[in-house]
Amino acid sequence: MSSVIVAILVFGLIVLIHELGHFLFAKKNGIKVVEFSVGMGPRLLHFKKGETIYSIKALPLGGSCMMLGEDEEDADEGAFQNKSIPARMSVIAAGPIFNFILAFLLSLILVGMSGYDMTYVKEVTKDSPAYAAGLLPSDKLLKINGESVSMYREYILYKLLKPDEKMNQVEFLRVDSKTGESSIKTVSVTPELSKDTGKYLIGITIAPQNAKVASIGELVKYGYKEMEYDVKLTVKSLGMLFSGKASVNDLSGPVGIVVMIDDSVKAGLTVSFAAAFMNVLSMCILLSANLGVMNLLPIPALDGGRLLFLIIEAIRGKRMDPNKEGLVNMISMAALMALMIFVVFNDINRFT
Repeated sequence: MSSVIVAILVFGLIVLIHELGHFLFAKKNGIKVVEFSVGMGPRLLHFKKGETIYSIKALPLGGSCMMLGEDEEDADEGAFQNKSIPARMSVIAAGPIFNFILAFLLSLILVGMSGYDMTYVKEVTKDSPAYAAGLLPSDKLLKINGESVSMYREYILYKLLKPDEKMNQVEFLRVDSKTGESSIKTVSVTPELSKDTGKYLIGITIAPQNAKVASIGELVKYGYKEMEYDVKLTVKSLGMLFSGKASVNDLSGPVGIVVMIDDSVKAGLTVSFAAAFMNVLSMCILLSANLGVMNLLPIPALDGGRLLFLIIEAIRGKRMDPNKEGLVNMISMAALMALMIFVVFNDINRFT
């Protein structure tokens, strides 16, 4: 039960920040906000201040910032459609951007508490391609074939998404044990086919090494990389979905996310309350980054779709037919709701 409450708080925070972005930029651009709500369904609590109704609704699975003239024509000067294209674009983009900002701020807290895991070479097999290229134990990996792997989770993600890719170019940081001087090196390696695994290997064993942040600069750097990792994970997962390497059956909805948060809390509590808190923080960062990326997809009814309509309007020099735009958004919303229902039932079947 406590994990369900945690999940509700996580959902509520992420949606609140997203809608707050729309709300603040609407107010900044003189757009009248009819209702600002967290949640969906019937109102539980509400009050009105100025022209805006502030609401908390029954289902903590969404939220809204309803603006005057958002989906229909309205002669009022404060109507959304009567503002300039840059003003409207800033309002729409603010929601996803605020999710990225939230993910970054939470990443700073997480990295400040737990530090960060660097990717180190633990062992180099004698007479292997890596040995011949000059790699040594304690070298810190930075990039493989041009892709960043300096954080251990980046390395795991790289190996997960590209299990068969040959490790031809390796960039690493080496610290001289005598002088303490560091230098970045890049070597070319020719992997050899392993008879045991059937894969092309270069003969190294990789291990993580935790480090605590030593300065504000490091905190910002690795906090950003923590957020960047979750954005990258979301984008690459979408790429797998669209390319057919993953299916809609692999998607998780609210039920699946609650289960994952529950598992994270329980796993953390076996160690300490702080570990459980950091696990929840990690989930919150992932979900906030995920919401930011998903909302920027150029799909009607999502923020990315609305930005696409505004770009088309800027190119054409006039707005698209509101009725046609509304119909496209309605059809898209119905399709998204159908997908959500499918994912929820799929979650229920999977976890019960």
